[in-house]
Amino acid sequence: MNDALPFDPVSAAPRRARRLMVQGTGSDVGKSLLVAGLARAYARRGLVVQPFKAQNMSNNAAVAGEAEGGGSGEIGRAQALQARAAGVPRSVHQNPVLLKPDSDVDAQVVLRGRVLGRWPAAGYQQLKPRLLPAVLDSLERLSQQADLVLIEGAGCGAEAYLRPQDISNMGLAEAADLPVLLLGDESRGGVTAAAIGHHTLWSASERARVAGVLVNKFRGDPAVFAPAAAQIEAATGWPVRGLVRWFDGAARLPQEDSLALDAAARRRGGGSLVIAVLRTPRLANADDLDPLAAEPGITLRWVQPGEPIPREAQVVVIAGSKSTRADLAFVHAQGWTHDLHAHVRHGGRVVGLCAGLQMLGRAVHDPEGLEGEPGSTPGLGLLDLETTITPAKRLLDVDALDTASGERVRGYEMHMGRSEGAALSRPWLRLDGRAEGAMSADGRVAGSYLHGLFAADGWRRRWLAALGVTGGVDYDARVEALLDAYAAQLEADLDLDALLALAR
Repeated sequence: MNDALPFDPVSAAPRRARRLMVQGTGSDVGKSLLVAGLARAYARRGLVVQPFKAQNMSNNAAVAGEAEGGGSGEIGRAQALQARAAGVPRSVHQNPVLLKPDSDVDAQVVLRGRVLGRWPAAGYQQLKPRLLPAVLDSLERLSQQADLVLIEGAGCGAEAYLRPQDISNMGLAEAADLPVLLLGDESRGGVTAAAIGHHTLWSASERARVAGVLVNKFRGDPAVFAPAAAQIEAATGWPVRGLVRWFDGAARLPQEDSLALDAAARRRGGGSLVIAVLRTPRLANADDLDPLAAEPGITLRWVQPGEPIPREAQVVVIAGSKSTRADLAFVHAQGWTHDLHAHVRHGGRVVGLCAGLQMLGRAVHDPEGLEGEPGSTPGLGLLDLETTITPAKRLLDVDALDTASGERVRGYEMHMGRSEGAALSRPWLRLDGRAEGAMSADGRVAGSYLHGLFAADGWRRRWLAALGVTGGVDYDARVEALLDAYAAQLEADLDLDALLALAR
């Protein structure tokens, strides 16, 4: 990236929205869900609400509009859910900086929907201050379109070693003059220490931005917590503005955090159809499996590293990946290749989604080293196709009739790579007549580039019926009902009028 601004700044116009930021005492304290719930609650009151997160790190992403240069880009899955909760279209300005980890030490940087390049962790810290103008500009654009912008911080708000380059917590709050609510997680304990610790680590000007503390995932008697609330207020001067009760429906909403995926892997269903999903290191867009997990007739099992693919599985799914060749090599190293071939020989089925489709072929080539070292990796050999990773990323919302089944499907494509081979002449889907995906000659192995395929209720029911299971979940309606239920709980748990008055 050169020193010129990598974006077209918005024209100066009056700011319409009030703004309120939620920072957390750590990762996975519930910031994303709280913002989604508040967005739904205030939208139900008639406000136009926009969600915003300056920087997100996730390999679970969604297609969004308004990318630099026109067309579609991508944002984190949490911001897509928040936009849905608010009832507004997805926009790259809701998440201007998206980090998609390639490994433990480097990540692909997406700026306002477009891939900027790959940076090692140390190099990205140097890059961040140069991204701040684009972040502030995106926030300003949303502020001109809404009555209220709800801003989510990232991770822990008081990591002092990250503060000089910060663009997503107090660095953003000071640059954009934002009031802040500090959110703690009572379920893991330590809320009092976390709140007082943040007060200690923040500067005087940063402390002055904090308009109060919220305690999340609370279970028990609020009266028992009253001494802790008094201690927090006495030590910091920040009022505790409410206890948000534990929400059982949270786990049934689309997730993006790997910690949430770990929790999902521990849950076991009781359905007769066992679907196994390979847990690869760079797994992406895991929420593709949420509609299957919601079906009572299905037991979804995450196959962990070191475990064999369970023999009782009727279907094995290979989901998306941020680093296709690296995850493919991991599948080989785990011995899962042998398990997959045995699974198919004994009548089982295999499904590949996006990168999973690419892995099912004979080979994946990366001649330019776009995902790592240049080279090729042998595929699983279950489909007659090969894939070459290319610089251009295909980003496309899909709303089409699958003429093969007669069912409408909605989803999105988000991938790098071009696949070629005879298997593509046997498409899994025909979207408005266009061939999509591939199948083996016997139909037991199939793959698609379409994310969100299983969320299409009618299509999913037909697919399950062919496997002997009756599908009955209306997945979209379920998500909407959960968002409404959480918004109603927040109305009961918090003084939303008082919180809105804090926004400015």
